[in-house]
Amino acid sequence: MNIHHPTSNIECSNIQTHHPLLITKQWYAIYVKSRHEKCVHAELQQKGIESSLPLISVTRQWSDRKKKVEVPLFRGYVFVNIDLKDEKFPVLTTTGVVKFVTFCNKTVSIPDEQMFWLDQALLSEFNIEQETEFPVGADVDVMFGPLKGLRGRVKQKNSKSRLIVWFDAIMRGVSVEIDPACLKETKKNKKAAGTRHIATGYRQQAANSQ
Repeated sequence: MNIHHPTSNIECSNIQTHHPLLITKQWYAIYVKSRHEKCVHAELQQKGIESSLPLISVTRQWSDRKKKVEVPLFRGYVFVNIDLKDEKFPVLTTTGVVKFVTFCNKTVSIPDEQMFWLDQALLSEFNIEQETEFPVGADVDVMFGPLKGLRGRVKQKNSKSRLIVWFDAIMRGVSVEIDPACLKETKKNKKAAGTRHIATGYRQQAANSQ
């Protein structure tokens, strides 16, 4: 899957096309030192490692002026799309990298779909916000608009509805304001319930390790 777009705010490097039967790469999150996200991303580029650094624009106030700057959406994290067996060591030896995100001592992969939708949200005209609290309630699907097909959960903020997509691997989420008329509650099934149970266990373990 190619999540790159020429106008995307998600910085992607060295994206390659692979034969479906030969795909061994997956997305992973890595912890990096404070304020080292862009340096790590740049060095990974130099090494030829595919990486992703989601950025958002914020306005900073100086004594004499205001200026828009790009900052990491998820502070302290960079994403890499690698063959873990062959490329884990080059990632770990990158200046500023602390470690891979793990669960029960196993490196946690991130679904391609989540990386794709993160990119789509950043490409859209929506106001993106980071979420640090896991959303409660039922899952919903977006039925209309540019985010059609996206699944998440809804919370109310200032009488507005925001759709949250949660990343268990990093215990963070992103939200966008959305019209409730575009949403439909997801049909429940046993598989989804089992997945939710596993995800809850991961969140508890991750919270204890941080």
